[in-house]
Amino acid sequence: MNRTAAALLAAAVVIVAVAGVWFSNAVYGERNLPLQTTSVVIPRGSSSSDVADALHRAGVISSPFAFRVLLRVRGLDRSVEAGEYSFTPRESLDEVMLKLVEGRARVATWVTIPEGYTAAEIAQDLAGHHLGSQTAYRDYFLHTTIELGGSRTKSLEGYLFPSTYLFPLDATPAQAADILVDQFREELPSDAAAVARRMGYSLPEIVTVASLVEREAKADDERALIAGVIYNRLHKGMPLDVDASIEYVFPQHKTEITRADLRIDSPYNTYEHTGLPPTPIANPGLPSLLAALHPRHSDYYYYVYKGNGHHAFARTLQEHEANVSRYLR
Repeated sequence: MNRTAAALLAAAVVIVAVAGVWFSNAVYGERNLPLQTTSVVIPRGSSSSDVADALHRAGVISSPFAFRVLLRVRGLDRSVEAGEYSFTPRESLDEVMLKLVEGRARVATWVTIPEGYTAAEIAQDLAGHHLGSQTAYRDYFLHTTIELGGSRTKSLEGYLFPSTYLFPLDATPAQAADILVDQFREELPSDAAAVARRMGYSLPEIVTVASLVEREAKADDERALIAGVIYNRLHKGMPLDVDASIEYVFPQHKTEITRADLRIDSPYNTYEHTGLPPTPIANPGLPSLLAALHPRHSDYYYYVYKGNGHHAFARTLQEHEANVSRYLR
Protein backbone atom coordinates (compact mmCIF):
# COMPACT_ATOMS: atom_id res chain seq x y z
CA MET A 1 0.00 0.00 0.00
CA ASN A 2 1.48 3.35 -0.99
CA ARG A 3 1.61 6.34 1.33
CA THR A 4 -1.36 8.12 -0.32
CA ALA A 5 -3.65 5.10 0.02
CA ALA A 6 -2.55 4.60 3.61
CA ALA A 7 -3.24 8.23 4.39
CA LEU A 8 -6.71 8.05 2.82
CA LEU A 9 -7.50 4.87 4.74
CA ALA A 10 -6.35 6.43 7.99
CA ALA A 11 -8.46 9.51 7.32
CA ALA A 12 -11.48 7.34 6.57
CA VAL A 13 -10.99 5.42 9.80
CA VAL A 14 -10.79 8.68 11.73
CA ILE A 15 -13.94 10.02 10.06
CA VAL A 16 -15.87 6.82 10.80
CA ALA A 17 -14.67 6.84 14.39
CA VAL A 18 -15.59 10.49 14.88
CA ALA A 19 -19.00 9.90 13.26
CA GLY A 20 -19.55 6.90 15.50
CA VAL A 21 -18.68 8.87 18.61
CA TRP A 22 -20.94 11.73 17.49
CA PHE A 23 -23.84 9.43 16.72
CA SER A 24 -23.47 7.51 20.00
CA ASN A 25 -23.35 10.75 21.95
CA ALA A 26 -26.33 12.18 20.03
CA VAL A 27 -28.40 9.06 20.66
CA TYR A 28 -27.42 8.11 24.20
CA GLY A 29 -25.29 10.85 25.71
CA GLU A 30 -27.08 14.14 25.15
CA ARG A 31 -29.78 14.91 27.69
CA ASN A 32 -30.14 18.64 27.21
CA LEU A 33 -33.59 18.58 25.66
CA PRO A 34 -36.40 19.19 26.08
CA LEU A 35 -35.90 22.00 28.56
CA GLN A 36 -39.39 21.46 29.98
CA THR A 37 -42.31 19.07 29.55
CA THR A 38 -43.21 19.47 25.88
CA SER A 39 -46.10 18.28 23.75
CA VAL A 40 -45.76 17.55 20.04
CA VAL A 41 -48.56 16.84 17.58
CA ILE A 42 -47.74 14.37 14.82
CA PRO A 43 -50.21 14.83 11.93
CA ARG A 44 -51.61 11.88 10.05
CA GLY A 45 -49.52 10.78 7.11
CA SER A 46 -46.27 12.12 8.57
CA SER A 47 -43.05 10.58 7.29
CA SER A 48 -40.07 9.86 9.55
CA SER A 49 -38.54 13.11 8.29
CA ASP A 50 -41.71 14.99 9.19
CA VAL A 51 -41.65 13.47 12.68
CA ALA A 52 -38.00 14.36 13.17
CA ASP A 53 -38.57 17.94 12.02
CA ALA A 54 -41.60 18.32 14.31
CA LEU A 55 -39.60 17.10 17.31
CA HIS A 56 -36.76 19.46 16.43
CA ARG A 57 -39.04 22.49 16.02
CA ALA A 58 -40.62 21.76 19.39
CA GLY A 59 -37.21 21.60 21.06
CA VAL A 60 -37.44 17.91 21.94
CA ILE A 61 -34.36 16.79 19.98
CA SER A 62 -31.28 18.64 18.74
CA SER A 63 -30.50 16.54 15.66
CA PRO A 64 -33.27 15.54 13.23
CA PHE A 65 -30.63 13.75 11.15
CA ALA A 66 -29.52 11.52 14.04
CA PHE A 67 -33.15 10.73 14.84
CA ARG A 68 -33.88 9.68 11.25
CA VAL A 69 -30.74 7.52 11.14
CA LEU A 70 -31.69 5.88 14.44
CA LEU A 71 -35.16 5.03 13.17
CA ARG A 72 -33.71 3.62 9.96
CA VAL A 73 -31.03 1.55 11.76
CA ARG A 74 -33.66 0.12 14.12
CA GLY A 75 -36.05 -0.55 11.22
CA LEU A 76 -38.66 1.67 12.87
CA ASP A 77 -38.95 4.47 10.34
CA ARG A 78 -42.59 3.50 9.65
CA SER A 79 -43.56 2.73 13.24
CA VAL A 80 -44.47 6.17 14.57
CA GLU A 81 -48.24 6.62 14.76
CA ALA A 82 -49.94 9.98 14.45
CA GLY A 83 -51.15 11.64 17.62
CA GLU A 84 -50.06 13.97 20.36
CA TYR A 85 -47.05 13.06 22.50
CA SER A 86 -45.66 14.52 25.72
CA PHE A 87 -41.97 14.39 26.65
CA THR A 88 -40.41 15.07 30.01
CA PRO A 89 -37.26 17.24 30.37
CA ARG A 90 -33.81 15.96 29.45
CA GLU A 91 -34.51 12.73 27.62
CA SER A 92 -31.99 11.04 25.35
CA LEU A 93 -32.74 10.63 21.66
CA ASP A 94 -33.08 6.91 22.22
CA GLU A 95 -35.64 7.45 24.98
CA VAL A 96 -37.62 9.85 22.79
CA MET A 97 -37.67 7.32 19.97
CA LEU A 98 -38.75 4.44 22.21
CA LYS A 99 -41.54 6.49 23.77
CA LEU A 100 -42.78 7.36 20.30
CA VAL A 101 -42.77 3.91 18.73
CA GLU A 102 -44.10 2.19 21.86
CA GLY A 103 -46.78 4.84 22.39
CA ARG A 104 -45.75 5.48 25.99
CA ALA A 105 -45.60 9.24 25.45
CA ARG A 106 -48.89 9.47 23.60
CA VAL A 107 -51.50 11.66 25.27
CA ALA A 108 -54.01 12.04 22.42
CA THR A 109 -54.98 10.19 19.26
CA TRP A 110 -56.56 11.19 15.96
CA VAL A 111 -60.13 10.05 15.32
CA THR A 112 -62.19 10.75 12.19
CA ILE A 113 -65.95 10.91 12.68
CA PRO A 114 -67.62 10.36 9.27
CA GLU A 115 -70.61 12.39 8.16
CA GLY A 116 -73.90 10.65 8.86
CA TYR A 117 -72.75 8.61 11.85
CA THR A 118 -75.28 8.24 14.65
CA ALA A 119 -74.39 8.95 18.26
CA ALA A 120 -74.27 5.18 18.86
CA GLU A 121 -71.85 4.71 15.97
CA ILE A 122 -69.65 7.54 17.25
CA ALA A 123 -69.62 5.91 20.69
CA GLN A 124 -68.53 2.64 19.11
CA ASP A 125 -65.81 4.40 17.12
CA LEU A 126 -64.39 6.20 20.17
CA ALA A 127 -64.35 2.97 22.15
CA GLY A 128 -62.60 1.30 19.21
CA HIS A 129 -59.79 3.82 19.60
CA HIS A 130 -59.43 2.78 23.27
CA LEU A 131 -60.88 6.04 24.53
CA GLY A 132 -63.30 4.55 27.02
CA SER A 133 -66.56 2.66 27.34
CA GLN A 134 -68.89 2.49 24.36
CA THR A 135 -71.87 2.29 26.70
CA ALA A 136 -70.73 5.33 28.69
CA TYR A 137 -70.33 7.40 25.53
CA ARG A 138 -73.65 6.31 24.06
CA ASP A 139 -75.55 6.97 27.29
CA TYR A 140 -74.01 10.41 27.68
CA PHE A 141 -74.66 11.40 24.06
CA LEU A 142 -78.29 10.26 24.17
CA HIS A 143 -79.16 11.68 27.60
CA THR A 144 -77.49 15.09 27.44
CA THR A 145 -79.14 18.18 26.03
CA ILE A 146 -77.95 21.59 24.88
CA GLU A 147 -79.57 24.94 24.20
CA LEU A 148 -79.60 25.80 20.53
CA GLY A 149 -81.15 28.86 18.95
CA GLY A 150 -83.51 29.37 21.87
CA SER A 151 -84.64 25.74 21.98
CA ARG A 152 -83.55 22.80 24.11
CA THR A 153 -82.48 19.69 22.21
CA LYS A 154 -83.64 16.24 23.29
CA SER A 155 -80.16 14.73 23.13
CA LEU A 156 -76.81 15.33 21.44
CA GLU A 157 -77.85 13.35 18.37
CA GLY A 158 -77.31 15.65 15.40
CA TYR A 159 -74.89 17.98 17.19
CA LEU A 160 -71.76 15.80 17.30
CA PHE A 161 -70.04 17.36 14.32
CA PRO A 162 -68.31 14.96 11.89
CA SER A 163 -64.65 15.86 11.39
CA THR A 164 -61.14 14.73 12.36
CA TYR A 165 -60.21 15.34 15.99
CA LEU A 166 -57.32 14.89 18.36
CA PHE A 167 -58.95 13.25 21.38
CA PRO A 168 -57.10 13.02 24.72
CA LEU A 169 -56.58 9.40 25.69
CA ASP A 170 -58.12 10.10 29.10
CA ALA A 171 -61.12 11.98 27.70
CA THR A 172 -64.40 11.50 29.54
CA PRO A 173 -67.69 11.28 27.64
CA ALA A 174 -68.44 14.85 28.73
CA GLN A 175 -65.09 16.11 27.42
CA ALA A 176 -65.47 14.27 24.12
CA ALA A 177 -69.00 15.62 23.72
CA ASP A 178 -67.77 19.16 24.38
CA ILE A 179 -65.16 18.80 21.63
CA LEU A 180 -67.74 17.58 19.11
CA VAL A 181 -70.51 20.02 20.06
CA ASP A 182 -68.12 22.98 20.18
CA GLN A 183 -67.10 22.17 16.60
CA PHE A 184 -70.77 21.95 15.62
CA ARG A 185 -71.36 25.44 17.00
CA GLU A 186 -68.24 26.67 15.22
CA GLU A 187 -69.35 25.26 11.86
CA LEU A 188 -72.99 26.30 12.10
CA PRO A 189 -73.56 29.54 10.15
CA SER A 190 -73.92 32.52 12.46
CA ASP A 191 -77.30 33.42 10.99
CA ALA A 192 -78.70 29.87 11.28
CA ALA A 193 -81.16 30.69 14.08
CA ALA A 194 -82.50 33.72 12.21
CA VAL A 195 -82.84 31.72 8.99
CA ALA A 196 -84.69 28.96 10.84
CA ARG A 197 -87.14 31.46 12.33
CA ARG A 198 -87.84 32.95 8.91
CA MET A 199 -88.54 29.45 7.61
CA GLY A 200 -90.94 28.79 10.49
CA TYR A 201 -88.86 26.12 12.20
CA SER A 202 -86.75 25.82 15.32
CA LEU A 203 -83.03 25.30 14.83
CA PRO A 204 -83.19 21.71 16.19
CA GLU A 205 -85.89 21.01 13.57
CA ILE A 206 -83.57 22.35 10.87
CA VAL A 207 -80.83 20.03 12.13
CA THR A 208 -83.31 17.15 12.00
CA VAL A 209 -84.00 17.95 8.34
CA ALA A 210 -80.24 18.12 7.75
CA SER A 211 -79.84 14.66 9.28
CA LEU A 212 -82.47 13.26 6.92
CA VAL A 213 -80.68 14.88 3.99
CA GLU A 214 -77.37 13.45 5.21
CA ARG A 215 -78.68 9.91 5.21
CA GLU A 216 -80.73 10.22 2.01
CA ALA A 217 -78.47 12.24 -0.32
CA LYS A 218 -75.40 10.75 -1.90
CA ALA A 219 -74.36 13.62 -4.17
CA ASP A 220 -73.71 17.13 -2.87
CA ASP A 221 -75.52 18.70 -5.82
CA GLU A 222 -78.76 16.98 -4.76
CA ARG A 223 -78.74 17.84 -1.05
CA ALA A 224 -80.58 21.15 -1.36
CA LEU A 225 -83.11 19.60 -3.75
CA ILE A 226 -83.82 16.70 -1.37
CA ALA A 227 -84.19 19.21 1.47
CA GLY A 228 -86.72 21.05 -0.68
CA VAL A 229 -88.72 17.86 -1.19
CA ILE A 230 -88.78 17.26 2.57
CA TYR A 231 -90.07 20.78 3.24
CA ASN A 232 -92.65 20.43 0.44
CA ARG A 233 -94.05 17.30 2.06
CA LEU A 234 -94.01 18.89 5.53
CA HIS A 235 -95.89 21.93 4.29
CA LYS A 236 -98.52 19.74 2.65
CA GLY A 237 -98.89 17.47 5.69
CA MET A 238 -97.64 14.42 3.81
CA PRO A 239 -95.70 11.64 5.55
CA LEU A 240 -92.01 12.00 4.73
CA ASP A 241 -91.62 8.30 3.83
CA VAL A 242 -87.89 8.32 4.67
CA ASP A 243 -86.43 4.82 4.99
CA ALA A 244 -83.39 6.08 6.89
CA SER A 245 -85.63 7.39 9.66
CA ILE A 246 -87.14 3.94 10.20
CA GLU A 247 -83.69 2.38 10.13
CA TYR A 248 -82.64 4.65 13.00
CA VAL A 249 -84.62 2.53 15.47
CA PHE A 250 -83.05 -0.76 14.38
CA PRO A 251 -80.31 -2.11 16.67
CA GLN A 252 -78.33 -3.20 13.59
CA HIS A 253 -78.05 -1.86 10.05
CA LYS A 254 -80.41 -3.45 7.54
CA THR A 255 -79.64 -3.47 3.85
CA GLU A 256 -83.32 -3.63 2.92
CA ILE A 257 -86.46 -2.17 4.50
CA THR A 258 -89.31 -4.71 4.47
CA ARG A 259 -93.07 -4.14 4.36
CA ALA A 260 -93.21 -5.23 8.00
CA ASP A 261 -90.64 -2.55 8.85
CA LEU A 262 -92.89 0.08 7.27
CA ARG A 263 -95.55 -0.77 9.87
CA ILE A 264 -93.26 -0.54 12.90
CA ASP A 265 -94.78 1.41 15.81
CA SER A 266 -92.27 4.22 16.32
CA PRO A 267 -92.31 8.02 16.10
CA TYR A 268 -89.35 7.58 13.75
CA ASN A 269 -91.57 5.72 11.30
CA THR A 270 -92.13 8.53 8.81
CA TYR A 271 -94.43 6.32 6.75
CA GLU A 272 -96.95 6.08 9.59
CA HIS A 273 -96.45 9.50 11.20
CA THR A 274 -96.49 12.93 9.61
CA GLY A 275 -94.03 15.65 10.54
CA LEU A 276 -90.40 15.30 11.48
CA PRO A 277 -89.01 12.48 13.62
CA PRO A 278 -88.56 13.53 17.28
CA THR A 279 -84.77 13.99 16.96
CA PRO A 280 -82.13 14.03 14.25
CA ILE A 281 -81.37 10.54 12.97
CA ALA A 282 -77.65 11.15 12.40
CA ASN A 283 -74.98 13.79 12.72
CA PRO A 284 -74.92 15.86 9.52
CA GLY A 285 -71.94 17.53 7.93
CA LEU A 286 -71.85 21.15 6.80
CA PRO A 287 -73.19 20.52 3.24
CA SER A 288 -76.35 18.94 4.64
CA LEU A 289 -76.76 21.68 7.24
CA LEU A 290 -76.50 24.31 4.52
CA ALA A 291 -78.98 22.40 2.37
CA ALA A 292 -81.50 22.33 5.22
CA LEU A 293 -81.04 26.06 5.78
CA HIS A 294 -81.14 26.90 2.08
CA PRO A 295 -83.30 24.31 0.30
CA ARG A 296 -83.75 24.40 -3.45
CA HIS A 297 -87.33 25.30 -4.22
CA SER A 298 -89.14 23.02 -6.66
CA ASP A 299 -92.53 21.38 -7.14
CA TYR A 300 -91.10 17.91 -6.46
CA TYR A 301 -92.68 15.74 -3.75
CA TYR A 302 -90.99 12.43 -4.47
CA TYR A 303 -87.61 10.96 -5.26
CA VAL A 304 -86.17 7.51 -5.76
CA TYR A 305 -82.59 6.35 -6.01
CA LYS A 306 -81.59 5.58 -9.60
CA GLY A 307 -77.94 4.66 -9.11
CA ASN A 308 -74.56 6.36 -9.48
CA GLY A 309 -75.24 8.55 -6.46
CA HIS A 310 -78.28 10.31 -7.93
CA HIS A 311 -82.05 10.28 -7.61
CA ALA A 312 -84.99 10.63 -9.97
CA PHE A 313 -87.41 13.34 -8.79
CA ALA A 314 -91.14 13.50 -9.44
CA ARG A 315 -93.98 15.97 -9.03
CA THR A 316 -96.84 13.46 -8.79
CA LEU A 317 -97.35 10.00 -7.37
CA GLN A 318 -97.94 8.71 -10.90
CA GLU A 319 -94.56 10.06 -12.04
CA HIS A 320 -92.92 8.63 -8.93
CA GLU A 321 -94.38 5.15 -9.46
CA ALA A 322 -93.10 5.23 -13.02
CA ASN A 323 -89.61 6.08 -11.69
CA VAL A 324 -89.83 3.29 -9.13
CA SER A 325 -90.76 0.81 -11.85
CA ARG A 326 -87.89 2.02 -13.98
CA TYR A 327 -85.15 2.09 -11.39
CA LEU A 328 -86.09 -0.38 -8.65
CA ARG A 329 -87.89 -3.22 -10.40
